[in-house]
Amino acid sequence: MIPELGHYALVLALFVALVQSGVPLVGAATGNAAWMGVARPAALAQMLLVLVAYGALTWAHVVSDFSVSNVVANSHSMKPMLYKVSGVWGNHEGSMMLWVVMLTAFGAAVGVFGRNLPPSLKARVIAVQGMIGVGFLLFILITSNPFTRVVPAPLDGNDLNPLLQDPGLAFHPPFLYAGYVGFSIAFSFAVAALIEGRVDPAWARWVRPWTLAAWSTLTAGIALGSWWAYYELGWGGWWYWDPVENASFMPWLAGTALLHSAIVVEKRDALKTWTILLAIITFSLSLMGTFLVRSGILTSVHAFAVDPARGVFILVLLAIATGGSLLLYSVRAPSLKTGGLFAPVSREGSLVLNNLLLSTGTATVFIGTLYPLFLDVLNLGKVSVGPPFFNATFIPVAIPMVVAMVVGPFLAWKRGDLLGALTRLWSAGVATVACVAVAAYVTNGGGPLLALVGVALAAWAFFGSLAEFAERIRLFRIPVKDSWNRAVNLPRSAWGMTIAHASMGIAIAGMTGTSAWQSETIQAMKPGDNATVGAYAVHFDRVGTMQGPNYSAEQGVFTVTRDGRHIATLTPQRRSYPVTRMTTTEAAIHTTWLSDVYVALGDPTQNGTAWTVRLYHHPLVPWIWIGSLGMMLGGLVSLSDRRFRVGAPERRSAAKGTLQPAE
Repeated sequence: MIPELGHYALVLALFVALVQSGVPLVGAATGNAAWMGVARPAALAQMLLVLVAYGALTWAHVVSDFSVSNVVANSHSMKPMLYKVSGVWGNHEGSMMLWVVMLTAFGAAVGVFGRNLPPSLKARVIAVQGMIGVGFLLFILITSNPFTRVVPAPLDGNDLNPLLQDPGLAFHPPFLYAGYVGFSIAFSFAVAALIEGRVDPAWARWVRPWTLAAWSTLTAGIALGSWWAYYELGWGGWWYWDPVENASFMPWLAGTALLHSAIVVEKRDALKTWTILLAIITFSLSLMGTFLVRSGILTSVHAFAVDPARGVFILVLLAIATGGSLLLYSVRAPSLKTGGLFAPVSREGSLVLNNLLLSTGTATVFIGTLYPLFLDVLNLGKVSVGPPFFNATFIPVAIPMVVAMVVGPFLAWKRGDLLGALTRLWSAGVATVACVAVAAYVTNGGGPLLALVGVALAAWAFFGSLAEFAERIRLFRIPVKDSWNRAVNLPRSAWGMTIAHASMGIAIAGMTGTSAWQSETIQAMKPGDNATVGAYAVHFDRVGTMQGPNYSAEQGVFTVTRDGRHIATLTPQRRSYPVTRMTTTEAAIHTTWLSDVYVALGDPTQNGTAWTVRLYHHPLVPWIWIGSLGMMLGGLVSLSDRRFRVGAPERRSAAKGTLQPAE
């Protein structure tokens, strides 16, 4: 009964989405306030109906209702409760349900929190959001119904992919999808602005918080996915330029450009058409990522679906959303008024350079990801594009991007003084040189030249951000108490920018350290053997067995010492899941927050007396996730700025007909 209720709620949500996508749009075109007013209740009703459907699917997983095909394919009665809940989105049908939950939640949020939006713009934004909802609800109901029954019902299920039975994968998809779907709001604002034919600083002020929220959650989602791949897959890496990794990285890059471009629209009423185009491209890249994962053209632990019909359906959605919006852009964008002029050397100029470099980086990742897939689909041969290509094409773009990121905030709007900006960065320059010298000394020459370049970029980003903050509060130029008061009274967006940019420097340091100076040892070991990795000695003590809730495991015990001093006892596992007949590696990691010692227990040898053991020493690798967390935190701090919550300086009181400050 409950699955049928969920299915019925989805059908009702589709009809509500059709109303939401049509009536407010007509009302905005005709000036009918009543029809425009339909947008808010329709968005709320659609969200509630989708939540009912999602709750019904979650209930079926929690109670192990094996009369539902989705539960049979992705659950088991012995599976821990956390993974019964996370297993709802650990499959194709459930993940698409999570997608529409996020989509309708963002649409409802515009209805609830967009009180300061002009009624016509608000109606059009929610209507465009309803159109996207129509497409994905049709996709679920036609190709991916999660409530299909199985008759007769089996006694138990097939269990979830063991690689997905992990806390990292329990939280990674919701954050990732919040980022993907969050950019739909920026897309809806862009399309609505094109329909109205008006883009102004107020529009940028309204669109920035939604973009910032999407960017922050996507940052968290990518970081969680990288962290999961690092400790769960047993290969010791954190990024491999996998096509599915790239599918999330491309909208992040484009979204970063969009976020900075919207600042220019808000502050200087410039770059209007470029910002609109970025909003369209960013969400289109999110849709493309959905297509890659669900089209069946990729083979990956991330890829859920192998049904070509689903891929064709999403490809049609992508073509309609992207093609339709670009067609509208080509027609309406030339009519948008240009904004204020500015010199190349200015705050605006630095943001334009930032945008160009981010867009170029996005293009290189796009080409490297899709070109081999197109060749394969067209039967023109197979081409392998891996880390060497992306490192050789993306890193040269990233270097000037980080340099400009630091210099830009020191430039004035409209016309800046580059020499003056660099002069005020002297302290950051000194700190950067010192960090490079220390790195070269500690590593006996610094290793590859690019490693020292990476250290320089990390230090420049970190100390340059601190120097900019110190400049804002006039540190050491006025009494400390006065500097403190200035810091307390700074807008939260200024705090957020400093936190995010400095955290980028921390993340770059982590990426550089583990890429340039990691140590790796892979060898067959039996209990009693010793090995070394970096400055650490590792002793293989013993192997035992243990029983988990739905798996059995071989567990190794390794003692890690340094200069004869005990550091840690690590217990990596090799787990076997009898239902799925799959084996996974659970690495054991000792971290000092400056480096990791990483041990993974692999397959036994043919005679069963030894095991393949992977040992890694990763300098600075924890800084990758510390920096990523800091970037997300910076975004959230900026999002808490009252100016973003208000969206417009004042609104009219309906009761008294007078202007009052917005809350």
